[in-house]
Amino acid sequence: MNWKVLQKVDMPNKELYNLHPVVLEILFRRGVKNQNEVDSFLHPDYENDLSDPLEFSGMEKAVERIGQAREKKEKVLIFGDYDADGITASLVLKQALSWLGIEAQSYIPNKELEGYGMNMAAVEKFSEEGINLIITVDCGITSIAEVARVKELGMDVIITDHHHVPENIPLADAVINPKLKDNTCDCGDLAGVGVAFKLAQALCGKFLPEKEDQLKWLLDLVAIGTVADCVSLVKENRTLVKYGLVVLSKTRRIGILELFKVGRIQIDEDNFPDTQKISFQIAPRINAAGRMDHAKIAFDLLLENDPVKAREMALEVEAHNQNRQKVTKQIVDEVLSLAEKNFKDKKFIFARSEHFPLGIVGLAAGRVADKYGKPTAVFKKEKQTSSGSFRSIPRLDIIEVIEECGEFLEKFGGHSQAAGVTVKNENFEKFCQKLDLVIEKKLEGVDVSVEINIDAEISAEDIGFKLSDEVRRMEPFGQGNPEPIFSARNFIVQDLKWVGNGEKHLKLFLRPDDDSPRIFEAIGFSVPEKFREIKTGDKVDIAFNLEQDQWNGSKKIQLKIIDLKVL
Repeated sequence: MNWKVLQKVDMPNKELYNLHPVVLEILFRRGVKNQNEVDSFLHPDYENDLSDPLEFSGMEKAVERIGQAREKKEKVLIFGDYDADGITASLVLKQALSWLGIEAQSYIPNKELEGYGMNMAAVEKFSEEGINLIITVDCGITSIAEVARVKELGMDVIITDHHHVPENIPLADAVINPKLKDNTCDCGDLAGVGVAFKLAQALCGKFLPEKEDQLKWLLDLVAIGTVADCVSLVKENRTLVKYGLVVLSKTRRIGILELFKVGRIQIDEDNFPDTQKISFQIAPRINAAGRMDHAKIAFDLLLENDPVKAREMALEVEAHNQNRQKVTKQIVDEVLSLAEKNFKDKKFIFARSEHFPLGIVGLAAGRVADKYGKPTAVFKKEKQTSSGSFRSIPRLDIIEVIEECGEFLEKFGGHSQAAGVTVKNENFEKFCQKLDLVIEKKLEGVDVSVEINIDAEISAEDIGFKLSDEVRRMEPFGQGNPEPIFSARNFIVQDLKWVGNGEKHLKLFLRPDDDSPRIFEAIGFSVPEKFREIKTGDKVDIAFNLEQDQWNGSKKIQLKIIDLKVL
């Protein structure tokens, strides 16, 4: 891996900020450059940071239409998505509508059978069931034909989505999307659940101002969906997730508590949650239901109040998660083998097979893209079409690439870094050929080797609780606000041991190459095989996150290894 130490930035009057200079420099580099911005970033304020939901174009129309449904006691259906963002968004909106006295139905499509977004068969079914109003969450912005059919059948539809807005959008009764150009708010890159929360805010503001304080108790769901969808954790997302983690630490949702118990996830007021817990422990379990079977299992679990039923559902979700891990490894190994054979000299990797489960292709694409630092697509081939997921690299907006190849596609949607497409098999080779040409052109002269951005190179004297405490003030970490990576040079390996199940994790005891008596503990999880060659007495440079390890009431500094260079 290449280490790139980020450039120093000019910090005028840095002594006025009362911050460790290393942390202040990181904030300045990330665009937080004056006292007000620093204060706002370090101290998010729920009451003052959230924009007025009525600044979204389409919001007033949506609120008015839902008000009519309330007055006329119409049948309302929430059409969600099958990932953690879509599931939590469905739950947030269902709760808000229930406060209005609307007991909305919830529908989450089967990923294998129905694919992403609205579909004609489901629309016909809703009409037969007498649904009057459909509200989409985390989907719908590309469903032009489906929305047209909804209107033909005499139903109304409100779209709430956050994905890329195409040139033409559905002619719905209202469309709410933070990416629409005629919005007047500056809320940032909200997830689907964030958009659903803004609609809930607007509904309470209009009809139930006395319920506005209760909205905060929905923020555990908002935090889970926002972090799971990897949107940028700045602006409103930062505030929503910061407060959402507090709510999650106190959550009373029986389904979530059973999910924690079965998954052995320690979260409470003494084990405060962070974005890592959501990303690697909570979200994968919620997503596993939709990937391996049907997302309704996870939706019902998070909604369940009966401990016995919730326990049964949590056990089922856990089984799906374990199966998901096994299947993902098999597919990733297959795609990696293919990449080694056919794509060493290419800037784009793709694979297609009839036996790839549709629910796993996105995970597999992400793992391969991370390993090679190249945009990757993995497809499931079916009788007439192939559906797949793309994962990109920071230097390439994959949705722009896909749009340039749109003439070959049946449908597509997504973000700059992740997208999904459906293409007819007869067009698949032409589609991939054009993709390859477009990507090669866009990445011409661009170094796509895996690179680590080092936020600051520090000395052993800098490593301590003062710096660590101030780094913690930058939480929550995620897209747009990654956990800082530091580097330090010339450490001696005093001792080492391999730990964990299968001895996959490396623990190092490092001392500076000077007269200092200090010993630093460093831990690397599932480290590369090349680290097996490290031995006592070696001199190393280390790239790391600065953490605090707590055990039995005591605290110590720990370096979480990102990479090592043996000198």
